[in-house]
Amino acid sequence: MNRLLLKPNDGWLGFKQNWSNDLLSGFLVSLIALPLCLGIAGASGFPPIMGVMTAIVGGIVVSFFAGSPLTIKGPAAGLIVIVAGCVEAMGGGEIGWHMTLGIVVVAGLVQAILGKLKVAKMIDIFPLSVVHGMLAAIGLIIMSRQLNILLGVKPALLKGKGPIELFEMLPFTVIHEIPEIAIIGFVSLGILFGMPFIKVKWVQKIPPALVALVVAILMGQYFNLSDARFDPEKPLLNPGHFSLAWNVDFSAFATHTGEALEYLLLFVLIGSLESLLSGKAIDLLDPYKRKSDHSKDLSAVGIGNAVSGILGGLPMISEIARSSANVNNGGRTRWANLFHGLFLLLFVIALTPVIKMVPMAALSAMLIYVGFRLASPKEFKHTWSIGKEQFFVFVSTVIVTLATDLLLGIFIGTLIEMLIHVINGAKIDDLFKARLNIEDHGDEIVVTAKSSLVFSNSLGWNKTLNSLPKGKSVRLLVHESSVLDHSSLKQIHHFTEDYHRDGGKFVVVGLDELRPLAKDQYSARVKKPAKK
Repeated sequence: MNRLLLKPNDGWLGFKQNWSNDLLSGFLVSLIALPLCLGIAGASGFPPIMGVMTAIVGGIVVSFFAGSPLTIKGPAAGLIVIVAGCVEAMGGGEIGWHMTLGIVVVAGLVQAILGKLKVAKMIDIFPLSVVHGMLAAIGLIIMSRQLNILLGVKPALLKGKGPIELFEMLPFTVIHEIPEIAIIGFVSLGILFGMPFIKVKWVQKIPPALVALVVAILMGQYFNLSDARFDPEKPLLNPGHFSLAWNVDFSAFATHTGEALEYLLLFVLIGSLESLLSGKAIDLLDPYKRKSDHSKDLSAVGIGNAVSGILGGLPMISEIARSSANVNNGGRTRWANLFHGLFLLLFVIALTPVIKMVPMAALSAMLIYVGFRLASPKEFKHTWSIGKEQFFVFVSTVIVTLATDLLLGIFIGTLIEMLIHVINGAKIDDLFKARLNIEDHGDEIVVTAKSSLVFSNSLGWNKTLNSLPKGKSVRLLVHESSVLDHSSLKQIHHFTEDYHRDGGKFVVVGLDELRPLAKDQYSARVKKPAKK
């Protein structure tokens, strides 16, 4: 029988039918989440235990509101840069943490409202190369700081330094490294990078982060990292105190108005963007091919952020790595996310003495690994294969973000992408408004694109395509378009899959009349020059 006809039920019935699968997956995901949550929170300037608090809220609270059956909610490495910057801008330390929480709560409420307004589709107005460039820049920023900490540099010495300065500092750090800390860090890195290459089934089921954590704790005890010779800042984790208390302070909007509004925008924009991208990616991995309600899921994340911020936690998203692990471990419904939160709560209650034995170098290694994956050479290579113009947009976004900040990086990358479209023949008016002509011939619907189809006008033509009746035979004619960009081709591809899944037929006609800018099937296409 076709597996697609056996989609798991939602709600209480889904719980009764799938609890054993979801319980096992939730447990395995929680093993991955625990060290990452501690590391992300510590790197963000929060008490490390509050990273676990965030995931507990993301599991126990958000599961009941989520619009996605398989995503795992929790703190994300991609937000470290923003959260840490906000804490520092608000004065640093405990004061900066409490004031940042106020911004997190308001951002969560804004996200909840945006979800109700069905703005999840707004994600498509950002060019994919800019989004990936932003994530790669975040990965490099994370690595620039954590490489220094992994070698034993006190975090206080890194305060106020930008990513380029931190990379320049590495030779000094290497010369003055603390051997015991560096050994733990490099062994942890070796485990994280090496275990995926061990093609043994039972080994591949063990989370590398968990192995690195256990080995690091044992090495920390062997090197006696709690000894006074490592003072004044001990290289072991100080998780902070876990309690359900009111921690939020909203005074930042009065005392740091401009900065508070800037970080509010960043939390809403980047957090929502990452969460929605993760949700879309997990839909593609779902063996049952369910389609999430991304607007509902955004509202759920917003509710989670508001609750998390009140209790002292970080902003959360639908996190891609843990969500992927949930799919791979056989999670079937939203209850896997709930179980993941419950197990983390159990760990916090039972394992606090063990958590205090975790070397900071091990957490730095985990964040370096996450940062490397965000800025992997494969990302650069893949973007190059899509087209030189996309690579230029990608690299420009990375460089501007590293040299300035995320908002300016996104703005410049997006502006460059639009300029490239104009150079390639797109009319300026067409950048913001798509023109589609629809002819219904009864047995077939013909949609003719009378303008360029690009990321910046995608809301319009996406709305038109989604309004087409299901189960029909549809042809999209693109031969009159001046430009079809990479982002639009990917969107059309996903729409085609969804339309076919709903019983219809959707084909794109005229691509061969446009010139691809690279060999990749999703490379941008432009109108061929007229023959003389």
